[in-house]
Amino acid sequence: MPSNVQELRPKSPETEKITINLGFVDLGHVDLMVKDGFYSNRTDFIRTAIRNQLERHAEVVKQSTARQGLDLGLRNYTRADLEAARRAGEMVHINVLGLASIAQDVTAELARATIGSVSVLGALHATPAVKAALADRTR
Repeated sequence: MPSNVQELRPKSPETEKITINLGFVDLGHVDLMVKDGFYSNRTDFIRTAIRNQLERHAEVVKQSTARQGLDLGLRNYTRADLEAARRAGEMVHINVLGLASIAQDVTAELARATIGSVSVLGALHATPAVKAALADRTR
């Protein structure tokens, strides 16, 4: 990026990299499906398989999400949100299935003063200082 251009909001990645271990026979089957043109690559096959399983169990996931009171998808917590909670004397409880993002300008002190608990099924994006400050409140 040129030195005179300032990024206003860093772009969050839309995916999270994971590592899986597959047996050689299973991996060979995946490679055969790719070779025969059913999938463009291993990643395409794995993503499709995961989506199919999530679709297959969609009703159970929906019920569990409702039962556990999870926010579904992307949930951003801004400095203004947390400052408003502090002024109101309230604690924020982060309970997200997807991506929870705490703004880069949130200090560790503000996070500790306003965030009572953190439970994220998926990914949590926050500064290392905020993550460290909330480590004892994260499950």
